[in-house]
Amino acid sequence: MPTRQDTATMFDDLRQRFGDRTRASEPLARHGTFAVGGPADVWIAVEREDDLIALAALAKQRDWPLMLVGNGTNVLYSDAGARGIVARMALNDWRLEDEESDTPRLIAGAGVSLPKLVNDLAKRGISGLEWGAGVPGTIGGAVVSNAGAHQQCVSDTLQTARVLFTSGTGDEPPAIRELTAAELAFGYRRSRFRAAREIIFDDDGQPCVSPRAHIEPPEIITGATFVLRRDDPARVRERVAYNLQYRKDTQPPQASAGSVFKNPPGDYSGRLIEAVGLKGACSGKAQISPKHANFIVNTGGATAADVVALIARARRTVYDTFGIALELEVEPRGDW
Repeated sequence: MPTRQDTATMFDDLRQRFGDRTRASEPLARHGTFAVGGPADVWIAVEREDDLIALAALAKQRDWPLMLVGNGTNVLYSDAGARGIVARMALNDWRLEDEESDTPRLIAGAGVSLPKLVNDLAKRGISGLEWGAGVPGTIGGAVVSNAGAHQQCVSDTLQTARVLFTSGTGDEPPAIRELTAAELAFGYRRSRFRAAREIIFDDDGQPCVSPRAHIEPPEIITGATFVLRRDDPARVRERVAYNLQYRKDTQPPQASAGSVFKNPPGDYSGRLIEAVGLKGACSGKAQISPKHANFIVNTGGATAADVVALIARARRTVYDTFGIALELEVEPRGDW
């Protein structure tokens, strides 16, 4: 764990390279949709791929803990925050190739906002990502979780992903490779990137978060390429509007990180949690949403510990009642 002197040196060195994008003791609650989480020793926004490579190389060379994050939409940051560096992937550029063809290709950085991208594509009559309307995440996070809705998901249209590999041996520098969709091992709300980060639970239903790696994740998505299709702009906009309204009608408006648990085969986590009488249950300022039981919301001033208490209670009660072990979809990050 870095000492105060180590952290000061780290901050000064990064400030020289990245300027005002570097902040000390930055509350992670500002950077996650749950609005909980303690401070990061150093916070930085990484806007270019070469900056990311340089940052990962520095962290490796100088033994600095480094955690890469997106917009924090599927994340539960710990009350203790995170020691070392937390770097937000802010690679926000995207472009279309062969835009006038029937199957244009989208090349997007990992930090591109998914809902904003969906709206921009709809105006151009580009179809294939309408399911992402209103989904408050980034391209990188969507690929990690194989995000989806309305019986569609990332893997339906993704062609390749650019990935920075940081865990080479010895002095081997971080390097980027382009992986095909087949190499990403997609499944329901999972990919090769989530497979190594699955959360297990103890006998009391408490999530057991693995100790942090020196650089995490060791494989970092920097961008992705999708093969989409051309359609009438009015029809694309209509589908986007429908999906957006559906989210507003069915999901709570308070601060949350989306669905807490994955749906078990043939059932819905929200139905199971509601069936055991936990809809509306509270712990501190966190609440199982009265609108949708697979959402935990921050009613104002909740802590990560409040959220975890509800996660444990819901999972344990569902298991005791139905014998179904719910899998966590929200990802705990930081020092637990």
